[in-house]
Amino acid sequence: MKKEMIFGILLGAMTVGTFAQENNKVFSCKVGAFEVSMLVESQRKGNAGILVGADEATLKRYIPIFGFFHATNIFLVKGNGRNIVIDTAFGGASFESMKELGVEPDQVDAILITHLHGDHIGGLLKDGQVVFPKAAIYLSRLEYDYFTKTNPNQGAVAALSAYGSRVQTFEPGELGGNLTELLPGITPIANYGHTPGHTVYLVENNGAKFLVIGDLLHVALVQFPVPDISASYDMDQKAAAVVRRQILDYAAKNKIPVGGMHIVYPGAGMVETDGNGFRFVPSK
Repeated sequence: MKKEMIFGILLGAMTVGTFAQENNKVFSCKVGAFEVSMLVESQRKGNAGILVGADEATLKRYIPIFGFFHATNIFLVKGNGRNIVIDTAFGGASFESMKELGVEPDQVDAILITHLHGDHIGGLLKDGQVVFPKAAIYLSRLEYDYFTKTNPNQGAVAALSAYGSRVQTFEPGELGGNLTELLPGITPIANYGHTPGHTVYLVENNGAKFLVIGDLLHVALVQFPVPDISASYDMDQKAAAVVRRQILDYAAKNKIPVGGMHIVYPGAGMVETDGNGFRFVPSK
């Protein structure tokens, strides 16, 4: 077997407990009567250098010598006669997978935005034109205000402006406080830190739950067991560490499966308490 092939196999195996294979593009699961699908936009070699304050011993303990994969994913929720997309990535391979699942862009009813970074909203437009002609766009008011008014981001402003009155903002509830459904079966939860208005979404139907955690973490191999370590992408690294631990603790205690935008295939699994940190058990 060639050295390059051995390296590729080991690199895939060293992701969070699963092989990252070329044909692993969609992972679907039932949440009550809903179907939640993780759609892979891309998987590539990861960079632990984005972690802030991770010492060499920690990196050696959790990062294999052959490296690891980093993913970009989106989620599709089908239920109640509606097609709901959570984030859009860049609108590439994940959109092709969506079509293979029988959902065309004009059949998407709503798009829920975790935050306004380009790898999460890049698929809203193509060649400057709206991709989802019938979809309402939902995002937190804090996120909207920061990236369109306080510190305007050209890409975010252009994307949201193109959707005009179909952009709707909301105030997500906080864990331990009053949580209110945004859409039937979907509840936004404030998760500020990565960005000023970063939001995670709880999908619930018939007593079953699934939590889409957005950019709660970027290097799963390290940040599950050591959630106090943040990434350079986190705008408020201290706040991001606090809410990361809160969300993971909530998922572990309530046995709620989670899915993340930067967790490699299958991108979803259970969180378990492990010492002062957590362990991620990928779905099968």
